[in-house]
Amino acid sequence: MTMNASQVRVIDPILSNIALGYKNSEFVGGIVCPRVPVQISGGQVLQFGKEAFMARNLRRAPGARMHRIDLGYLGEKYALVQDGVEGKVPFEWLRDAAIVPGIDLGTRAVNLTMRVLTLGLEIEQANLVTNAGLYDGNHTVVLSGGSKWSDPVNSNPVADVDAAKEAIRASVGVYPNLLTLGPMVFNALKNHPKIKDQFKYTSADSITEDMLAKYFNMGKVVVGRAVSADDQGTMSDVWGNMALLSYSPDSPSGMEEPSFSFTYTMEGNPHVEQPYVERQVRSWLYPTVYERAPVITCAQAGFLIQGAV
Repeated sequence: MTMNASQVRVIDPILSNIALGYKNSEFVGGIVCPRVPVQISGGQVLQFGKEAFMARNLRRAPGARMHRIDLGYLGEKYALVQDGVEGKVPFEWLRDAAIVPGIDLGTRAVNLTMRVLTLGLEIEQANLVTNAGLYDGNHTVVLSGGSKWSDPVNSNPVADVDAAKEAIRASVGVYPNLLTLGPMVFNALKNHPKIKDQFKYTSADSITEDMLAKYFNMGKVVVGRAVSADDQGTMSDVWGNMALLSYSPDSPSGMEEPSFSFTYTMEGNPHVEQPYVERQVRSWLYPTVYERAPVITCAQAGFLIQGAV
C-alpha cells in the first residue's frame, strides 16, 4: 500500500522530528559525549591539545600581522555506524488497514525504536569513555581498600575528585564541568557520612545530583542509570563502578569546539523513513535509522576513577 505525497510530507517530517527530539532520562551518554553533526560517514577525528582550551594574547600593534588560530588537528580515523530498526503498528490497532496510522500511533512506534537505538548508543558511549586504556597514567586511578567511597570512615571522595580536577586543569588549562557516576557509586556518595554531614543543617532531603554538584564544586553531576541484558538475560549497569570527570560544552556549535568527547552524528539523523505496509505481519512498519559514532577528542580533558565502591 502506497501513501500519497501529501501523507508522506505530513507524517515523515513530524516523526523524524520526534526521533530527533527523543530523550530518555536514564541515559547520560549524550551529555558526556554531546552530539555534533557531520556531513560524511568517515574521516579523521578532530582532536585537541591544551592550546585549544587556553586563553590567548591576541593584542596586535598597528600594521602588524593578524594572529592565526589553528584549533585542533586530525587524529584517529572514525567511521559512522548505522543502526536501523522498524517499529510496528498492527492492523488490529486500526479500524481499517487502508488508514494511515495517526500521529499518536506513529509516535508510539518511533519512541519504541528510539529507545532501542539510543540504548545501543548509550552502551557504546559508556564502553568508550570507561576504557582505561585510552587515558594516560595521570588521568586514571583505581581505588582500593579503605580509599573506596563505600568505606564510610577512611575514604575521602572530595579529595579524590579535587585531585582529578587538578590533573585535568594541569593538562588542558580548564577545570572539568561534568561528573558522571555509576548508580552504585551515586548511592555510596549520597549515603557517605562526610557528605551527609555537609548538608545536615541546610536540607532534610536525600542527597541529590545537584547537591553533589555543589559539594564537589562541579558544573553538573549526572548518574548513568541505564541497564542492559546479556544473552542469558542477566542485567547489569551500563556505566558500572566508576566516576568520570570531563569537560564538554553544554550545546556545542560543531566538531571544532574543544571537548573531551563527542558523538559524531550524520546530519539529519536519526530519521524516520517512509512507513510502509507488510501484509505478512498485517502491520504498518516505521523504519528508523541512526548513523553515528562516539569519539574521544581530548582524553586529557577527562579523568577516570575506577573501582569507586
